[in-house]
This record gives sequence, structure tokens and C-alpha cells, in this order.
Amino acid sequence: MEPGPARSDLLRWSEALAAIARTGLGFSDNLYERERFEEVLKVAAEMRAAIDGERPQEVVVEEWMRMVGSGVAGYVTPKAAVGAVVGNERGEILLVQRADSGVWLYPTGWADVGYSPSEVAVKEVREETGIDCRPERLIAVLDGLRLGFSQVPLYSLVFHCRMLGGELAAHPLECADVGWFSEDDLPSPLAGAGRWGPTAFAAIRGEPVDVLFDAPRT
Repeated sequence: MEPGPARSDLLRWSEALAAIARTGLGFSDNLYERERFEEVLKVAAEMRAAIDGERPQEVVVEEWMRMVGSGVAGYVTPKAAVGAVVGNERGEILLVQRADSGVWLYPTGWADVGYSPSEVAVKEVREETGIDCRPERLIAVLDGLRLGFSQVPLYSLVFHCRMLGGELAAHPLECADVGWFSEDDLPSPLAGAGRWGPTAFAAIRGEPVDVLFDAPRT
């Protein structure tokens, strides 16, 4: 018997349907079209409720409806996040343990208005870990939903950064722990390391790397 879809696929399909419905509601004034889009939104919410098992369908629908905008502002797109792969002189990577999930990952956070992506990378590393760094190059553009980084649609821009100084200090609210880890001694659970790990450590070693991205699906 063929295995069913993975939870990450169901989540991605639910969010894709919801985005189509919310965008349609943002651009349509036709009553009949709006009713159809609302029905699509209810189906997507039913899928989402079955996936996470915490919020009932009507609560999810209400949350999504509150986010419906008008015109261009209502066009639903993935959020943007910025991550930083920071290496030290021993070839170790800087990782943080998220306080909300307990999952380990390189420092990352939402893109802030008024900052360039590289500035966000520097800011997030400093805030989450106490370490100062300098961005060297962009090494990855990844779909957070596809990698299981997030429960919401996002694109993650990942920079390779060089450590400049500072002292390790986990953010008291966002991080449960922080530390330096070698490639053969990584903590668990570590989000998506099989995908970004080889590129990250190659960059830390100073090897030339192409920008990692998610290839189009067949």
C-alpha cells in the first residue's frame, strides 16, 4: 500500500488553498465569487484543523478572514525571514534552541521594515546569541514550509557570516539555549539540517558554494 501524504505536504496544501481564497476575497467584489472563495477557505481550514488538532475549523476561518485585505494589500504572499550561518575559528556553527518548540536552528527571524536582509541577519545573531558577526555572502533561499521550519508560509534568506566577537548569551524569551557545534556533533532535534547542513559547513570551511534553493517540483 502506498504511503499517504506527509504532514508537511498537507500543511502546505492547506496554506496554498487558504492563500488562493484570501487573495480572491481581496480582489473580488462579486457576491457569488466571494461565497465560493469563502467555501474554499472553509475547506482549507478543515484541513488545517485536522493537521494541528488544536484549533477548530471555525477558529481558523475567523483568523484567516481577519487577515483579508483589499487589492494589492490583500494579495497573499509568503512572509520573509532571514537566517545566519555563523562559523568560528574551529569550524563550528552557531545554533540556538527555540524556546517555543525546543528545535535547534541557526539564528533566524522575521525581516524587519527599514532593514536590509544582511542587517537583519546581524541584528538577529546579536539579539539571540550575544555574538557580533559580519555577513559574507548569501548561501541559501529556502521554502520554510517545505523544510518544516515553520507552520506559516515563509521564504528564508540565509547568509554565511563571520564571527567578530561577543560572548554567548541566549535571548531570555526567544531561546532556551545557544552554543557552538561541530559538524559531527550536532544537537537534536535540528530543523532541516540534511538540506542546509552541507552547504553551511562548506561555507564555514571557506569552500566555494552555490546558492542553495528549492528546485521546481516535477
